[in-house]
Amino acid sequence: MELRIREGRAVLAGPGGDSAREVDPHSLAIGSDLAQALHEWARVASAVGGSGTEAASVVSQRGRQLAQRVAATMGTSVRFVDPVSGDGVIVDPPAPAPRSELARRLFGTPDPAGEPTPWLTGLTVSAFVAAVVVVAMLALANTLARETSGWLALLASAVVTAGITPSLWLARRVPIVRWASFGAAAGIVIAWIGVLIVVF
Repeated sequence: MELRIREGRAVLAGPGGDSAREVDPHSLAIGSDLAQALHEWARVASAVGGSGTEAASVVSQRGRQLAQRVAATMGTSVRFVDPVSGDGVIVDPPAPAPRSELARRLFGTPDPAGEPTPWLTGLTVSAFVAAVVVVAMLALANTLARETSGWLALLASAVVTAGITPSLWLARRVPIVRWASFGAAAGIVIAWIGVLIVVF
Protein backbone atom coordinates (compact mmCIF):
# COMPACT_ATOMS: atom_id res chain seq x y z
CA MET A 1 0.00 0.00 0.00
CA GLU A 2 1.27 3.50 -0.81
CA LEU A 3 0.30 6.83 0.76
CA ARG A 4 0.63 9.87 -1.48
CA ILE A 5 -1.05 13.11 -2.49
CA ARG A 6 -3.10 13.49 -5.65
CA GLU A 7 -4.63 16.88 -6.52
CA GLY A 8 -4.57 18.14 -2.94
CA ARG A 9 -6.10 14.98 -1.46
CA ALA A 10 -4.52 12.00 0.24
CA VAL A 11 -4.87 8.72 -1.64
CA LEU A 12 -3.85 5.16 -0.86
CA ALA A 13 -2.67 3.14 -3.82
CA GLY A 14 -2.44 -0.60 -4.22
CA PRO A 15 0.73 -2.68 -4.29
CA GLY A 16 3.50 -1.02 -6.27
CA GLY A 17 1.70 2.32 -6.18
CA ASP A 18 -0.62 1.40 -9.06
CA SER A 19 -2.39 4.67 -9.91
CA ALA A 20 -5.36 2.75 -11.32
CA ARG A 21 -6.03 1.34 -7.87
CA GLU A 22 -5.96 4.59 -5.88
CA VAL A 23 -8.66 4.85 -3.25
CA ASP A 24 -9.90 7.57 -0.96
CA PRO A 25 -8.98 6.91 2.71
CA HIS A 26 -12.64 7.36 3.68
CA SER A 27 -13.48 4.19 1.72
CA LEU A 28 -11.15 2.07 3.87
CA ALA A 29 -11.72 0.73 7.37
CA ILE A 30 -9.24 3.08 9.03
CA GLY A 31 -11.71 5.31 10.86
CA SER A 32 -13.09 8.69 9.85
CA ASP A 33 -10.71 10.59 12.15
CA LEU A 34 -7.61 9.15 10.49
CA ALA A 35 -9.07 9.61 7.00
CA GLN A 36 -9.88 13.26 7.80
CA ALA A 37 -6.38 13.81 9.22
CA LEU A 38 -4.88 12.41 6.01
CA HIS A 39 -6.88 14.84 3.86
CA GLU A 40 -6.02 17.80 6.09
CA TRP A 41 -2.34 16.87 5.87
CA ALA A 42 -2.61 16.62 2.07
CA ARG A 43 -4.18 20.10 1.84
CA VAL A 44 -1.45 21.63 3.99
CA ALA A 45 1.27 19.80 2.07
CA SER A 46 -0.14 21.05 -1.25
CA ALA A 47 -0.22 24.63 0.08
CA VAL A 48 3.33 24.50 1.46
CA GLY A 49 4.80 22.95 -1.67
CA GLY A 50 8.28 21.52 -2.02
CA SER A 51 10.18 24.46 -0.54
CA GLY A 52 12.91 23.72 1.99
CA THR A 53 11.26 25.75 4.74
CA GLU A 54 10.61 24.63 8.30
CA ALA A 55 6.93 24.17 7.42
CA ALA A 56 7.92 21.67 4.73
CA SER A 57 9.85 19.55 7.24
CA VAL A 58 6.83 19.63 9.59
CA VAL A 59 4.65 18.42 6.71
CA SER A 60 7.07 15.55 6.02
CA GLN A 61 7.17 14.55 9.69
CA ARG A 62 3.38 14.67 9.99
CA GLY A 63 3.04 12.55 6.85
CA ARG A 64 5.32 9.88 8.30
CA GLN A 65 3.30 9.87 11.54
CA LEU A 66 0.07 9.40 9.60
CA ALA A 67 1.66 6.62 7.53
CA GLN A 68 2.60 4.87 10.79
CA ARG A 69 -1.01 5.14 11.99
CA VAL A 70 -2.29 3.72 8.69
CA ALA A 71 0.22 0.85 8.88
CA ALA A 72 -0.80 0.08 12.46
CA THR A 73 -4.52 0.25 11.64
CA MET A 74 -4.35 -1.80 8.46
CA GLY A 75 -1.70 -4.21 9.76
CA THR A 76 0.37 -3.90 6.59
CA SER A 77 3.44 -2.03 5.37
CA VAL A 78 2.80 1.41 3.89
CA ARG A 79 5.10 3.15 1.43
CA PHE A 80 5.03 6.86 2.26
CA VAL A 81 5.88 9.22 -0.60
CA ASP A 82 7.26 12.43 0.93
CA PRO A 83 5.58 15.38 -0.82
CA VAL A 84 8.59 17.63 -0.08
CA SER A 85 11.50 15.48 -1.24
CA GLY A 86 9.61 12.95 -3.36
CA ASP A 87 11.41 10.10 -1.62
CA GLY A 88 9.58 6.94 -0.69
CA VAL A 89 9.90 5.43 2.79
CA ILE A 90 8.54 2.04 3.83
CA VAL A 91 6.67 2.19 7.16
CA ASP A 92 6.06 -1.20 8.77
CA PRO A 93 3.25 -1.91 11.26
CA PRO A 94 4.34 -2.24 14.87
CA ALA A 95 5.35 -5.75 15.87
CA PRO A 96 3.03 -7.41 18.40
CA ALA A 97 4.48 -7.94 21.84
CA PRO A 98 5.95 -11.43 22.27
CA ARG A 99 3.74 -13.80 24.18
CA SER A 100 4.30 -17.37 25.22
CA GLU A 101 2.22 -20.05 23.55
CA LEU A 102 0.72 -21.18 26.87
CA ALA A 103 -0.33 -17.62 27.79
CA ARG A 104 -1.79 -17.11 24.30
CA ARG A 105 -3.88 -20.28 24.61
CA LEU A 106 -5.07 -19.48 28.12
CA PHE A 107 -5.73 -15.77 27.80
CA GLY A 108 -6.28 -15.26 24.07
CA THR A 109 -4.83 -12.42 22.05
CA PRO A 110 -3.47 -9.31 23.80
CA ASP A 111 -5.87 -6.46 24.49
CA PRO A 112 -5.92 -3.98 21.56
CA ALA A 113 -5.16 -1.06 23.83
CA GLY A 114 -2.07 -2.82 25.16
CA GLU A 115 -3.18 -2.28 28.75
CA PRO A 116 -1.61 -4.36 31.52
CA THR A 117 -3.51 -7.42 32.71
CA PRO A 118 -5.54 -6.62 35.87
CA TRP A 119 -4.39 -9.64 37.86
CA LEU A 120 -5.62 -8.57 41.31
CA THR A 121 -9.11 -7.59 40.19
CA GLY A 122 -9.38 -10.51 37.80
CA LEU A 123 -8.34 -13.12 40.33
CA THR A 124 -10.73 -11.62 42.90
CA VAL A 125 -13.62 -11.96 40.44
CA SER A 126 -12.49 -15.50 39.60
CA ALA A 127 -12.40 -16.50 43.27
CA PHE A 128 -15.87 -15.05 43.91
CA VAL A 129 -17.39 -16.81 40.88
CA ALA A 130 -15.66 -20.08 41.84
CA ALA A 131 -17.16 -19.88 45.35
CA VAL A 132 -20.66 -19.27 43.96
CA VAL A 133 -20.37 -22.20 41.53
CA VAL A 134 -19.08 -24.55 44.24
CA VAL A 135 -21.92 -23.64 46.63
CA ALA A 136 -24.58 -23.95 43.90
CA MET A 137 -23.39 -27.33 42.60
CA LEU A 138 -22.96 -28.79 46.09
CA ALA A 139 -26.40 -27.56 47.13
CA LEU A 140 -27.92 -29.17 44.04
CA ALA A 141 -26.07 -32.46 44.53
CA ASN A 142 -26.75 -32.59 48.29
CA THR A 143 -30.48 -31.90 47.88
CA LEU A 144 -30.92 -34.45 45.09
CA ALA A 145 -28.89 -37.08 46.94
CA ARG A 146 -30.91 -36.58 50.13
CA GLU A 147 -34.36 -36.37 48.52
CA THR A 148 -33.99 -38.84 45.65
CA SER A 149 -30.84 -40.86 44.94
CA GLY A 150 -27.11 -40.34 44.62
CA TRP A 151 -27.17 -41.39 40.99
CA LEU A 152 -29.64 -38.66 40.12
CA ALA A 153 -27.41 -36.12 41.88
CA LEU A 154 -24.44 -37.39 39.84
CA LEU A 155 -26.44 -37.19 36.61
CA ALA A 156 -27.67 -33.65 37.39
CA SER A 157 -24.10 -32.50 38.11
CA ALA A 158 -22.93 -34.01 34.82
CA VAL A 159 -25.73 -32.23 32.93
CA VAL A 160 -24.86 -28.89 34.56
CA THR A 161 -21.17 -29.37 33.74
CA ALA A 162 -21.87 -30.34 30.13
CA GLY A 163 -24.25 -27.41 29.70
CA ILE A 164 -21.92 -24.72 31.01
CA THR A 165 -18.64 -25.96 29.49
CA PRO A 166 -19.19 -24.62 25.92
CA SER A 167 -19.99 -21.14 27.26
CA LEU A 168 -16.89 -21.16 29.45
CA TRP A 169 -14.76 -22.27 26.50
CA LEU A 170 -16.04 -19.43 24.30
CA ALA A 171 -15.69 -16.82 27.06
CA ARG A 172 -12.06 -17.68 27.80
CA ARG A 173 -10.79 -15.09 25.28
CA VAL A 174 -13.13 -12.19 26.04
CA PRO A 175 -10.96 -9.65 27.94
CA ILE A 176 -13.24 -9.01 30.95
CA VAL A 177 -15.59 -11.98 30.96
CA ARG A 178 -12.69 -14.45 30.87
CA TRP A 179 -12.03 -13.91 34.58
CA ALA A 180 -15.53 -15.10 35.44
CA SER A 181 -15.04 -17.99 33.02
CA PHE A 182 -11.82 -19.07 34.72
CA GLY A 183 -13.47 -18.84 38.12
CA ALA A 184 -16.49 -20.87 37.02
CA ALA A 185 -14.25 -23.54 35.49
CA ALA A 186 -12.22 -23.80 38.70
CA GLY A 187 -15.44 -23.91 40.72
CA ILE A 188 -16.78 -26.81 38.67
CA VAL A 189 -13.57 -28.80 39.17
CA ILE A 190 -13.62 -28.18 42.93
CA ALA A 191 -17.36 -28.87 43.17
CA TRP A 192 -16.97 -32.27 41.50
CA ILE A 193 -14.77 -33.38 44.39
CA GLY A 194 -17.59 -32.48 46.78
CA VAL A 195 -20.22 -34.07 44.52
CA LEU A 196 -18.36 -37.36 44.52
CA ILE A 197 -18.06 -37.23 48.31
CA VAL A 198 -21.80 -36.51 48.68
CA VAL A 199 -22.87 -39.22 46.24
CA PHE A 200 -20.57 -41.98 47.46
